[in-house]
Amino acid sequence: MVEFLRLLVVIFLAGIGYEVAQAIGSGRELLGPFNGVAIGVIVGSGLGYVLGGVLGRSTVSAADRAQLALRETSAESLVAGAIGLVIGVLVGAGAAWPVFLIPQPFLSVPLFAFIVVIFAFVGYAVGSSKRDGMLAMFGAQAGRAPRRLSAAALPRVVDSSVAIDGRVIDVVRAGFLHGTMLITTPVLGELQGLADAGDDLRRARGRRGLEVLETLRREPGIDVVVIDDEVPGVAEVDAKLVRLCLDAQAALLTLDTNLARAAALAGVQVLNLHALALALRPAVTAGDEVYVLLVKPGKEPGQAVGYLDDGTMVVAERARAHLGAELRIRVTSVLTTANGRLVFARPAAEGFGVPPPRPPGVAPSMPASNRPISQRATPADVPHRRRSG
Repeated sequence: MVEFLRLLVVIFLAGIGYEVAQAIGSGRELLGPFNGVAIGVIVGSGLGYVLGGVLGRSTVSAADRAQLALRETSAESLVAGAIGLVIGVLVGAGAAWPVFLIPQPFLSVPLFAFIVVIFAFVGYAVGSSKRDGMLAMFGAQAGRAPRRLSAAALPRVVDSSVAIDGRVIDVVRAGFLHGTMLITTPVLGELQGLADAGDDLRRARGRRGLEVLETLRREPGIDVVVIDDEVPGVAEVDAKLVRLCLDAQAALLTLDTNLARAAALAGVQVLNLHALALALRPAVTAGDEVYVLLVKPGKEPGQAVGYLDDGTMVVAERARAHLGAELRIRVTSVLTTANGRLVFARPAAEGFGVPPPRPPGVAPSMPASNRPISQRATPADVPHRRRSG
């Protein structure tokens, strides 16, 4: 490569020297047997030899650096770079062909090769940097599907259950959600309808959902975009959200487990905050002993119901006599449902009339009725949607 590049430069500069001497018109002998034309060729060749050596060594150094870089380069990048290189060669040849209008081949050929090499290098660099787009253009013909982006890299269509729940604000502030949040007008209509409802609980949830969206708009790193109903032919709000995610290549952000399953079956990438909450809950297994404040009677005789600190419902057998007290219980089984986990337990020391004292340093459990809404809301708390076109 070094010698080839040097030869090209020598030929080119020798031709330049020849043309300069011819233009001067010095045909007589100037230096011994050498006339002006010969001296021009010799000087050009010598200068080309020096400059060609510098260019060749620089090329070798660049090739060594490229070899080290290619060790960490994926095959997809190399294929995309090769495609870009071919396109660069074709574009360079098309752009450089006018140099052949120069009648002297020792001037036109090196200049043409130099331009083509430059365009080939630029094409390879562009092809490597735009790997995904380049492979997407030729992937279908080659039998390779384009790379699927992760849900975290896509804009997110927000479901009304997320706004009503409110925990999305804490998730955003913790740094786990960022980027573009798409709010559809059907979802805004749902929240507005809840905010105007006659029932106090429904009205509070609707207002809270609107407040959460307004808070999201003010959060740094979050870009809230309200979009119109782009699928008026679909009546149900859930179906509208799924269709919009497919058309806009967006992910669905929801707390509704059933909607998440339906969207996933339709090919939508889903961010299910309810599944995230279940994954982050502290593990409670059979045989563990915990303290629970019993707040209400259960459905069966003798049962009492309490809640763990994370909101998990605990059904304690033979514990109704201890309603309103904090009781140490032993977990007998844990049932996982679509809406969360249900823990069954019984008193850790049956037969006593007064619950044992809580050890120092153990915080009392808070009943679910006194917890913030952001800690109590589950998909089951989300009111039934009003379906509208």
